[in-house]
Amino acid sequence: MKTYLRILRYIKPYWTHLAGSIISVLLFVIFSSVSLVSIMPFLNTLFSAETQQISVSADMPDVAAGAKSIVPDISSKKEVLKQKLFRFFLGENWEKDKLNALHRICVLLVLVIMFKSFFGYLQAYLMAYVEQGVIRDIRNDIYSHIQELSLSYFDKTRTGQLISRITNDVTLVNGGLSASFFTLIKNPLLIITSLTIAFIISWKLTLASLIVLPVSLLIIGYLGMRLRKDSRISQQKMADVTSVLQETISGIRIVKAFSMEDFEIRKFAHEANNYFKTLLRLTRVRNLASPITEFLGTVVGVGILWYGGQQVLGGTPGTSHLSPAEFITFVIVIFSIMQPFKEIYTVNNRLQEALAAGERIFSLIDTEPEIKEIENPVPCKEFKDSIVYDKVSFYYNKTTGIVLDSVSFTIKKGKILAIVGPSGSGKSTLADLLPRFYDPVNGKILIDGKDISTIRIKDLRNLMGIVNQETILFNDTVRNNIAYGMEHIPIEKVIEAAKVANAHRFIEKMEHGYDTIIGERGVKLSGGEKQRLAIARAVLKNPPILILDEATSSLDTESELLVQEALDRLMENRTSLIIAHRLSTVQHADEIIVLNKGKLVERGNHHSLMEKGGLYKKLYTMQFRNI
Repeated sequence: MKTYLRILRYIKPYWTHLAGSIISVLLFVIFSSVSLVSIMPFLNTLFSAETQQISVSADMPDVAAGAKSIVPDISSKKEVLKQKLFRFFLGENWEKDKLNALHRICVLLVLVIMFKSFFGYLQAYLMAYVEQGVIRDIRNDIYSHIQELSLSYFDKTRTGQLISRITNDVTLVNGGLSASFFTLIKNPLLIITSLTIAFIISWKLTLASLIVLPVSLLIIGYLGMRLRKDSRISQQKMADVTSVLQETISGIRIVKAFSMEDFEIRKFAHEANNYFKTLLRLTRVRNLASPITEFLGTVVGVGILWYGGQQVLGGTPGTSHLSPAEFITFVIVIFSIMQPFKEIYTVNNRLQEALAAGERIFSLIDTEPEIKEIENPVPCKEFKDSIVYDKVSFYYNKTTGIVLDSVSFTIKKGKILAIVGPSGSGKSTLADLLPRFYDPVNGKILIDGKDISTIRIKDLRNLMGIVNQETILFNDTVRNNIAYGMEHIPIEKVIEAAKVANAHRFIEKMEHGYDTIIGERGVKLSGGEKQRLAIARAVLKNPPILILDEATSSLDTESELLVQEALDRLMENRTSLIIAHRLSTVQHADEIIVLNKGKLVERGNHHSLMEKGGLYKKLYTMQFRNI
């Protein structure tokens, strides 16, 4: 219930449309009722007016005619109301001019059905506006919250699962919301009204009929709990299918390079089969209650027919018995309750699936980001003096062991610091701590004497430009990729940044120049071209602090020379933190620190470290021994 109420809170911005929809439903019900009531005068014009009862079709008992047997002492006011109803539909002289009365009621029926259809359409449209608005807002909230989550969350969560939450789960919530909102209001009212009429006709038969109600409710309640549980499993299996699909498409080059198409097909088929089995179990539960409740209802109905039939046939002297009109009315009323019950059960199925999806959605929305701002963060619009790592330690989780162990160093403004070391020594992690992608478990990092955990996160990251080994580009134009995060940037500045990054020439050769779409992740570009666009992006941002994470390690010699030349321009008059695998690219650094197994083991410039003959010299010698 808590999840359902939380979903309903999203309706608040659309209360005017909701109110309009509710009014339309009420008018729809009124005109539907009028269309049914009008059947009595219609039949009355066709059959003899001399009888006290209105004739009944095979499918429709004359409830009005049976009114006297239901309530023997009918009041004169009700008779007057009945006559007014007939005069409204048939006219003042309907008994004398039945042909005119027939024309009149036919016209009225057309008008009633027209208004009924109009308000039915209006209700559906207004409710669709509310439903789709709610779903849009939920999707936006999920996406906004995903943007706020820390990188550690994405390290342990599959991308396909997140995609499934924002697509499949939200769709299920939409289905439950649209199906349940009015059905759970309308059908209980129909059931209560029908039971009231039945109770007036025969309270004994009504109580006997209600024997099936608690049994049905117990079945629906039990199966509802099973359905929600199985629905959670089903949605998880769907997320697994989505994850395999996303991973395979993202890595399609590797799949084809290793001829692993058959393996991936089997892998996907395995996950799809697991989802298939879960859906079968879900379908068994979903479809079980309806035949059970229908069977129980039929048993009770047959019992009513047997017992009530005896009363109609006369019963025994002194025993109260029903007239045929009463009995037929009672049977139709009781059996008419079956359909609302079935609809409520169907809605209950969809509602349970929606609640299971809602729980998954809100579990994501309720996930707290590990990187948070303090209540009143300090603004920081410029970098003035230095960056200090003070006894910084870090691990991703306790089971994997420590990644950085009490690392301390200082970078002065305008200086270049290079970080080198064997693979897995903590180089990239050390750089990731500066923009607060992660927080140290011990120690602190200071910028101009301020602990970065006290600085507004957006201000902190705006001070930095980052160029990674894996260049992230978007399926957009060259211009928009370079100007990412900056609106209304003149094309002249974009071109200037591209020239600094040695990218202008190859961009000009493209079919549409700076307006060329480069494909998902820049698939239409070479590695060197991607890297130069990333550098152009950093140039345009013009940050005072630069982080270069092995920006040239995967390039060929020609591309590396072009990229390195662009990087040298980029680092001019900037404080730079360089993570390098190729030691030839860091010889010009003002200071080099050497990490090994998370500890800072050496520091100095290139010449002093070579003279020490430690780990740095060993790494350098290994790289250049074949030259």
